[in-house]
Amino acid sequence: MSLPVDHLIYAAPTLESGMDTIEALLGARPVYGGQHQGRGTHNALLSLGPDVYLEVIAPDPAQSEVPRPLWIAADSVTAPRLIYWAAKSNNLEALVEKARGQGLELGQVSSGNRSRPDGQLLHWKLTDPRANPADGILPFFIDWEDTPHPARSLPRGGAFVSLEARHPEPESVNAMMQVVGLGLNVQHGQEPALFARIQTPTGVVVVT
Repeated sequence: MSLPVDHLIYAAPTLESGMDTIEALLGARPVYGGQHQGRGTHNALLSLGPDVYLEVIAPDPAQSEVPRPLWIAADSVTAPRLIYWAAKSNNLEALVEKARGQGLELGQVSSGNRSRPDGQLLHWKLTDPRANPADGILPFFIDWEDTPHPARSLPRGGAFVSLEARHPEPESVNAMMQVVGLGLNVQHGQEPALFARIQTPTGVVVVT
């Protein structure tokens, strides 16, 4: 089984603090992506390859009236960290039904969008990140449909190498991985945690 990583989600209390931390780790500064209108967040991005990227996400001060908690638990972190990831899928509805038939709830498929600084509207479909049955270790799934993948137009921050995960209940999470056809072997850890290895010009860096 392959691991079709679409993007890694790095949450921070403020977008600036997340961008600063990633720049210190990778030697490249994420560029502002835009606002998730109605969801209360905004982001900054770096390409990690032709079809994978790193997303720094944080609460958007310009959307203070959005109900809390925010999607993707973006308002739950007190320091920047890797909290979630998204996997590629081109048949979300079938995946959701298959998982539901085996007792795994991925939530409803919905549409999302984000306005880039140049005014271009990106749109996609995704399973509900708020379903989150494994504390961010099991991904949500995304389909960009006819939108060009964002990684292709972003500055390069390195090359994605691998993703590792730990969880207090690895057997349960690994069973979920089997249901959705992902080959991420989760190891035991005191707390849920993700570890992304990224090749940079100065060597491999672990983002966690």
